[in-house]
Amino acid sequence: MRIPLVTDAELAVRAAQGDGDAFGQLVERYAPAARRVARALLGNDHDADDAAQDGFLAAWRAMNRFDTARPFRPWLMRIVLNAARDLGRRRVVRDTEALSPAAADEHRGPDHDTDRALLRERLAVALTRLTERQRIAITMFDAEGYAHAEIAEVLGVPEGTVRSDVFHARRALRADLASFLEVGQ
Repeated sequence: MRIPLVTDAELAVRAAQGDGDAFGQLVERYAPAARRVARALLGNDHDADDAAQDGFLAAWRAMNRFDTARPFRPWLMRIVLNAARDLGRRRVVRDTEALSPAAADEHRGPDHDTDRALLRERLAVALTRLTERQRIAITMFDAEGYAHAEIAEVLGVPEGTVRSDVFHARRALRADLASFLEVGQ
């Protein structure tokens, strides 16, 4: 027998009534996406984790203001995005970079790892060349699978603006990565 999935709205109602376990389930559902959206803005895993945590804490405090007639995910991502913006204004840029957890892989040669690391580095640089809104829109659309309308709600802009941001971000990323991708083929 299959247990029915509890909806976000049901969990949000329970969380607004003080049910920490219900809020914990929402956190489990959306923590990876929240971290990726925060990272798109901040460009740093540690800061993204902090921003996601700040965003979840702010959402917990604001649960009684959540409108259950609306989707939970865009509401939460807007809070996380605001937390990331706040953190970005407060934090000093770090000069260190974390080591890759998969520094050695027996099945691949060092050239493959080097190519992937170089691509990640070039992609990170290319993303910094985008506007903040384009960076968030492309991450939410292509990496997270949000619909244009949901992104528009999170960013507080018209849906057509989000479509344009995604289009222009893709075009800019293709141009910035073209020489690398041609060499890698």
